[in-house]
Amino acid sequence: MPATIETINEKVKKESAFIIPLIQELEKVIVGQRYLIERLIVGLLANGHILIEGVPGLAKTMSVKTLAQAIKTKFHRLQFTPDLLPADLIGTLIYNPKDGNFTTKKGPIFANIILADEINRAPAKVQSALLEAMQERQVTIGENTYKLDDPFLVLATQNPIEHEGTYPLPEAQVDRFMLKLKVGYPSKEEELKIMKRMAMTDKKIQVEGVISPDDIIKARKTVDEIYIDERIERYIIDIIFATRDPKSYKLDEITSLIQYGASPRASIYLSVASKAYAFLQGRGYVVPQDVKTIGLDVLRHRVIVSYEAEAEDKSSEDVIKIIFEQVKVP
Repeated sequence: MPATIETINEKVKKESAFIIPLIQELEKVIVGQRYLIERLIVGLLANGHILIEGVPGLAKTMSVKTLAQAIKTKFHRLQFTPDLLPADLIGTLIYNPKDGNFTTKKGPIFANIILADEINRAPAKVQSALLEAMQERQVTIGENTYKLDDPFLVLATQNPIEHEGTYPLPEAQVDRFMLKLKVGYPSKEEELKIMKRMAMTDKKIQVEGVISPDDIIKARKTVDEIYIDERIERYIIDIIFATRDPKSYKLDEITSLIQYGASPRASIYLSVASKAYAFLQGRGYVVPQDVKTIGLDVLRHRVIVSYEAEAEDKSSEDVIKIIFEQVKVP
């Protein structure tokens, strides 16, 4: 193994020392849900926004709040509703009749971690206001543009079973999320632990701040240095191209099931997320299994299935799993 990779390995071991204490703090409140916890940290390390989908009561909101507490950072929860206005999110200009000037009142978007609760309940205008913040890390109020603090992360939740009073997220916005997570029910043993820990009328669990925003920014620089072999980079490209042109990869069975494949943003996000996942495992290099492990979360909201797939009751996840099973691993 080249010395450079050994050096990166040592650096990763040193810089990832906060991972275990961070997970321990999260697990004070969150029972089970290791998948959710790990992906939240991956999003944090990879500087990517996350969309969390799951039925009510699965600790989606609590996980995000606990993460913010453990990071010692500025956190805002935004409850998205049909009557929400862009100004409620980004801020507005307030007129002062005494001197005839306008002053800027910044909105709750000016924080490090934003919990966009039930994001699909807000109308298109609010979704559009969020787009600039998510992609450009800046907000425009009147004629002035304001940079958002670093790190800036949007963690959004949505309920998949109740569609009354909701607005489907536009594809342009869905594509801004690096990961889309699907949270499931806990096991019997996990639910028993949840009940024992939480079934009290006054339950307050103290979460300690174990890392700072500066620690995250420093860790991200190390994530950028993680080695990814060109063969793995080509494997990522093959995965993405297989969603666009399945026939070229002898995937005739899914050709009619895909309406639109993943965008180039998917290639970028899959590469960065794979590096972040390797960092999480304490490694200074990416292996194909990292790509496979994080791949479904990067792609499930980017592959749009056809009407034929819906008729056959096939989801984007089913299609992506077939691609990962059949595309040759380096």
